[in-house]
Amino acid sequence: MLSGLPFGYLFVVVMVFGTLFSLSSSHWLGIWAGLEVNLIGFLPILVYQKSMLESESAVKYFIVQALGSSFLVLGSLLSYSLSFSWESIETGSFLSYLGAVFLCLGLFMKMGVFPFYFWLPSVMAGLSWVSCLLLTTWQKVVPVFLVAAVMDVNLLYAVFFVFLFMSAGSSIIGGIGGMNQTQVRALLAYSSIGHMGWILFSVCCSEWAVKIYFCIYVLVSVCVFFNLWFLDSSGMKSLSCLSKGKWVNSFSILVMLLSLGGLPPLLGFVSKWAAISSATGYSSWGILFFLILGSLMSLFYYLSLFFSEVLSLKLDTLIFEKNKIGVSSLEYSNSIVVFINLLGGVMLLLFVPVKFF
Repeated sequence: MLSGLPFGYLFVVVMVFGTLFSLSSSHWLGIWAGLEVNLIGFLPILVYQKSMLESESAVKYFIVQALGSSFLVLGSLLSYSLSFSWESIETGSFLSYLGAVFLCLGLFMKMGVFPFYFWLPSVMAGLSWVSCLLLTTWQKVVPVFLVAAVMDVNLLYAVFFVFLFMSAGSSIIGGIGGMNQTQVRALLAYSSIGHMGWILFSVCCSEWAVKIYFCIYVLVSVCVFFNLWFLDSSGMKSLSCLSKGKWVNSFSILVMLLSLGGLPPLLGFVSKWAAISSATGYSSWGILFFLILGSLMSLFYYLSLFFSEVLSLKLDTLIFEKNKIGVSSLEYSNSIVVFINLLGGVMLLLFVPVKFF
């Protein structure tokens, strides 16, 4: 990935160190410092190919993250300036509630959830596959942790319904935004927005649910992005390019996209099942309706892509590839990944009890 940059691995180490520093900090100043270190390490990774599109995406990402960090610092100063930690807060004051609002705005902007989702599709449209993977997985770790930490504060039970509203809006936007998309990166960006809505909903309901959902989301995303990177890391811009490759590789990518959309009994469905199971103790069926509606819209365009690509494959091409001797490493890895998605979903649905969540 960073073979063109001799110092590229240093930026990866800095990015990982910033995230770990934020996760291990006990007060808001350390978390903010870790976020800035993470941003410093991640920005050079975005522009390692020195293309115009990557530079534009890096500038957009820097502006949005800087604005989110400023809201985070402002909200922390208004709410936690006396305690200098996340644990105690002066309840009942106007400044504390105002600080909570700014704090939530900064977190929503960093996560890319509704209504601050506008930057994610445009940023991902100009990035490489590995940069898109880091943007949709690793860069979401600290914001998700901060949202979970904010939900533990007694003050923010008043903001509980705002979080639920943001999660429902993110799922709907993720479903509607991907309807008319022909670019793979933009489609996966809207899918990430929808998944962030489910993760935000899981944060409001159960700690186990958000852990399981985020781990499964990262696993499926790694499989999808790495297969797209191996298939065609530079020239694959349109969804129609899937049918130009080998049918085994194209079929495996489409199966993983269906798993990302949450089609049962694939592995991606288990995460949504965990979130729904964790919400049974809350009166949030109205929010669940919008979340499921957004997932159904996401599954609609994934299934449309699946059927159009599978039916477009020619029979003689299948017979020719079937008679070929030898299996490439990519086809072998794709078979393993598809097997993991199928077997993992079935095993978890059969052997993990609902009450565990």
